[in-house]
Amino acid sequence: MSALRSRRSFLGHAAAGFSTLALSRLAQAQPATVPPPPRGPVPPPEHSVTEPVSVEVNARPIPNFEPRDRSRVRFGSLQYRSGLVLTSPFRGFGGLSGIRLDPKGERFLAISDQGGWFTGAIRYSGGRMVGLDDVEAAPVLGPEGRPITEKRLWYDTESLARDGSTVYVGLERVNQIMRFDFAKGGTRARGEVIPSPAAMRKLPTNKGIEALVVVPKGQPLAGTLIALSEGGFDADGNLIGFLIGGPTPGQFSIRRTDKQLISDAVLLPSGELLILERKFSWFTGINIRIRSIPLKSIAPGALVDGPALFNADLGHEVDNMEGIDAHVTGEGETVLTLISDDNFSLLQRTLLLQFTLVE
Repeated sequence: MSALRSRRSFLGHAAAGFSTLALSRLAQAQPATVPPPPRGPVPPPEHSVTEPVSVEVNARPIPNFEPRDRSRVRFGSLQYRSGLVLTSPFRGFGGLSGIRLDPKGERFLAISDQGGWFTGAIRYSGGRMVGLDDVEAAPVLGPEGRPITEKRLWYDTESLARDGSTVYVGLERVNQIMRFDFAKGGTRARGEVIPSPAAMRKLPTNKGIEALVVVPKGQPLAGTLIALSEGGFDADGNLIGFLIGGPTPGQFSIRRTDKQLISDAVLLPSGELLILERKFSWFTGINIRIRSIPLKSIAPGALVDGPALFNADLGHEVDNMEGIDAHVTGEGETVLTLISDDNFSLLQRTLLLQFTLVE
């Protein structure tokens, strides 16, 4: 067996599926004779920062998305552009659960599920990603100006949305959403908890709010913050979503198929909501999927569905993909950017992938 296949086989049976410790999540999903181990703790002080600091990030190119067929570049409705394996000597680097890019796809804001911001710029050459520049790390601050990790369970920052200088962050463990005004100091801004539906606060603590999307002007539901649960189910076993604020606040459902769970979402200018999904098992490893949901179909009480645009598994260069964003190039191409959460595990990788949406 090749080293590559051996590594992927090992990953499929030992690496993460859906949480900071894959073993923890899998133990929760299967019958056990002993209580499952707790989710990974907040990193000790040496893993965190109290002020923004510069971070060295090394990048190794991923020339082919499917190593078994290096000539293949088309995967469903996506065409592979480039990818990077990111590493850093900074011990707090990792756990990246959400990313938002500027309109050019250059500057980025990312969130770590351990209560940290990462900012920087993607460096390109000939349209391909080749590295990251000017990377900084900073703690997510609460209303008192202190890192939110000082509060019990408030480290699990899993979702990220941006509307100009206003940034929203979802905290999965407590199922709350914080709002930040980046016009007031950028990552030094203090967050405030916004009102949320009572049903949202009742979501499972380990499968709560996993995706946030702000609907801009000119789109249906303009002004709405869409919040999607990772694995909160309605009475029929479908995934729960919330419309917060906007013209028609309420709750809706996303049809669950193939045992997939939600990990992030992004809204395209065309009015399509792309949902990044994943599933994990001991037998098949991890599977990644992107589905397209028409924004116009979303309304309080609705059950929405849409086709899969993309599927990938451990035969491809994927890991625990948790973040997705989109930008449009000067040539009019829609580019999707995906990032993975390595769970601070030596068995996993932080991957940054880009694809062109061709259909």
